[in-house]
Amino acid sequence: MDLPVIDLGLDDAPGRIGDACRAHGFFYVVNHGVDEALCRRLEDLGRRFFALPEATKMRWRMELGGRAWRGYFPLGGELTSGRPDWKEGLYLGNELDDHHPLVQARTPLHGRNLFPDLPGFRETLLDYMARLTSLGHRLMQAIALSLALPPDYFFVRCTADPLILFRLFNYPTRPVPAGTGARWGVGEHTDYGLLTILRQDDVGGLQVKARDGWTDAPPLPASFVCNIGDMLDRMTGGRYRSTPHRVQLNASGRDRLSCPFFFDPGFGARVQPIEGLAGADDDSAARWDHANVHAFEGTYGDYLMGKVGKVFPQLKQQVL
Repeated sequence: MDLPVIDLGLDDAPGRIGDACRAHGFFYVVNHGVDEALCRRLEDLGRRFFALPEATKMRWRMELGGRAWRGYFPLGGELTSGRPDWKEGLYLGNELDDHHPLVQARTPLHGRNLFPDLPGFRETLLDYMARLTSLGHRLMQAIALSLALPPDYFFVRCTADPLILFRLFNYPTRPVPAGTGARWGVGEHTDYGLLTILRQDDVGGLQVKARDGWTDAPPLPASFVCNIGDMLDRMTGGRYRSTPHRVQLNASGRDRLSCPFFFDPGFGARVQPIEGLAGADDDSAARWDHANVHAFEGTYGDYLMGKVGKVFPQLKQQVL
């Protein structure tokens, strides 16, 4: 199975995105308007950061990010389904100062970033996140049109102030030490929110679960891989399903850099099914986590916080 490649500059892009969401839950976008030089600068800075000694990287460890849930975690420091992933990463998000109302209210996942002390790192990351936020709004407009909804449907209901979570991940090429329990770069999972926009380097390793088994999502030049998350699955009554995916252990001989950007509902947004779309059956028996997203009631923050504590259980105890 080849995932569709969609040119965002063409008039048929919304229809093709809708077809891709129904058939796969994944698609590539090209002609997306994000400067390739900026993307390459981001990759270069990411590689410089991960090449630092671990003791240096730990100066920006997640424990220092507090409730904002930002910073660095070392290899094996993140779990999927209770098992360590074989990757290291840097968690980032919207840059909010201490006087922002959501920070003053001690809202989890909101606050300042822990930017590594590398020349140009902060400026590049903020520029990139701003460009990807704009692209996220553009893609959600196209998804709304694909459902015969007004283009601002999602903006009005849940993304006027989206929750932006951004990750830099490094998948090392060295073997997994005995006793760690890690079997994958990232184990099988679905994403939690609305839309993920992924920048891959040229190493590869992402796999998507299709009806007939797992299929590769190889890197394509100047593209992003997009996939829908649990909340869009819920809002569309299962018409657009969040698709399981995973990352293989990296045996390429080169470290792999991956940069997923999560464009999600606002933390306090109540995520409701779209009017007029038939409700979905309980599919929890077939899901990787055995959860029924269509039975969920509450805000996106409620849903998200129920998930993130399983990813970093020790950190949750310390800071939340």
